Amino acid sequence: MIELDIIIEADGWSRLADAEALAQRAAAAALAVSDAAGGAFEASVMLTDDARIRELNRTWRGKDKPTNVLSFPAPEQPGAAGPRHLGDIALAYETLVRESEEESKELAHHFAHLIVHGILHLLGYDHEVEEEAEEMEGLEVKALAALGIADPYRDLAA
Repeated sequence: MIELDIIIEADGWSRLADAEALAQRAAAAALAVSDAAGGAFEASVMLTDDARIRELNRTWRGKDKPTNVLSFPAPEQPGAAGPRHLGDIALAYETLVRESEEESKELAHHFAHLIVHGILHLLGYDHEVEEEAEEMEGLEVKALAALGIADPYRDLAA
């Protein structure tokens, strides 16, 4: 089980119908396909804009540009009571819209994919080396399929 604390920081997000409910379903799907399935977790999700995510990207990653999603894993707190806090995710609205249009993807599907991607990062998955990237992409595809969303990598591989 995973519970999200969702903070909407930018106006554009109101155009994505049921963003909070979709984020919750996507996070649960990511957890279900992971090694952590069965645990109790929580995470924070900030729905922001390109300006704010650029600032976060510059501060925490040294990259002075906006990006679609950032994940900030929380350190494990052994012996802590209640659900384990995984960390924080931030998504940029303008980048989400631009990528959806460029890749001819439904906005809600791309949003769900980025939530799945971010949650998997919080659970410790990564894509820096080929083997890890294949594992993470495979989990993303499985989680999205559970939501009725097609493989987002299928068209990219063609």
